[in-house]
Amino acid sequence: MIKKYFISTLSILVILSFLGSGINCRRHRTEEETAPREISQKQAEREETEGPIDKLRRKVQERKVVGRGHGKMGLGRGRGRGGYEPVELSADEKEAIEIETVEASFMPLKSHLQAMGKVLAHPLRKAIVSYAFPARISQIHVRIGDWVKNGQRLVTVQSEEVGKAKSEFYKAQADHELAKVNFEREKRLFDRGVGAKKNFLTTEAEFKVAQANLNAAEKKLHVLGFTEEQVKTISETHQINPIITLFAPIRGKIIDNKAILGAMIDQETEILTIMDPTVLCIDAEIYEKDIAKIRIGQDVEVSVPAYPGETFIGKICYISDVLHEGTRTITVRTEVENKGFKLKPGMFADIKIFLNHQSQALVVPKEAILDEKDEKIVFIKREGKYLLQIVETGTHEKDYVEILRGLQEGDIVVTKGNYQLKSKLYDEILKKAGVH
Repeated sequence: MIKKYFISTLSILVILSFLGSGINCRRHRTEEETAPREISQKQAEREETEGPIDKLRRKVQERKVVGRGHGKMGLGRGRGRGGYEPVELSADEKEAIEIETVEASFMPLKSHLQAMGKVLAHPLRKAIVSYAFPARISQIHVRIGDWVKNGQRLVTVQSEEVGKAKSEFYKAQADHELAKVNFEREKRLFDRGVGAKKNFLTTEAEFKVAQANLNAAEKKLHVLGFTEEQVKTISETHQINPIITLFAPIRGKIIDNKAILGAMIDQETEILTIMDPTVLCIDAEIYEKDIAKIRIGQDVEVSVPAYPGETFIGKICYISDVLHEGTRTITVRTEVENKGFKLKPGMFADIKIFLNHQSQALVVPKEAILDEKDEKIVFIKREGKYLLQIVETGTHEKDYVEILRGLQEGDIVVTKGNYQLKSKLYDEILKKAGVH
């Protein structure tokens, strides 16, 4: 009995061991199949982000590993400060390639901040001419595009409200004159002791009421748009003519004219629009991280696509107190003198905000800088050879670029022929990789 039980237990253990080994084999096989796929995927992602030199360098390193023990050599780190082999030109190549160089040196340079903006009309130099009451246009004195002075006649309108206001003013004026005469007569009688005090007080009250009514009628004429001089003329002429002339509130140019002879208008009608284009505004959005650099009064240089190479000078006049949560920016406004009236409201503009006074900066001509992947590179001449160097750039001003890191004062930098040097560097890397 015990023997049978022992044999059965042993059989079960053997079966379980067999199943376990099978599962382990399958798991091991699955991991072996998955690992190469993951490595290939990561390698593909890395290759997409590599620059030309990095790709060639990687191929050289791969060939070095494959050829290890068979006499094959890799590129190595080289002797250049950028980690690449120096480029050496033969006599024929020196004749074929025209090389020009300059020394990296310090020069005065203004640090600045760049941003995109939009040209707008100055809010204090733009006016909309309208009328607060229903009226009909009877005369038009200007046309679109005309320059007007402050106080110049624009349009004349006829309004029923004007006729009523003039009529009420004349009535109030007559009542005031009558009340004044009655009050002065009763005052003389009362002062002599022959007039009743009751009559004196009554005429005094009537005079004050008439005076208040006249003031109210005069104020209504001002609300309708009449000036002090016009009200004085109305009081002298006593003509009930329901017309009023609208005058220019500012100096500027008529940029919109909706006035049509005989057309009816109301308080919502924008009859004319006047703008002074001599000074405009540029509104730009500045990122939150740069807010601390901005100050009122900083110099600004403005350029627009319509006039490449031409700049307009202005100053920051306003910094918003509100941060736009969606874009994490604030609005900065610049006042710009519009020389030649070339800037037009609605244009997009590039602005350059100068952050401080001129300071010494290490610079090279912009022709010396080449793009390599996401980096900037230059070629330095040293002992007859050319070394590739990665640099970090800063401010751009005219034809010069500030170098923050990667060069020293006195370094001889290639400004012409650097593209050919870059091609030759590629060529040498390919040869050492055995590509050709």
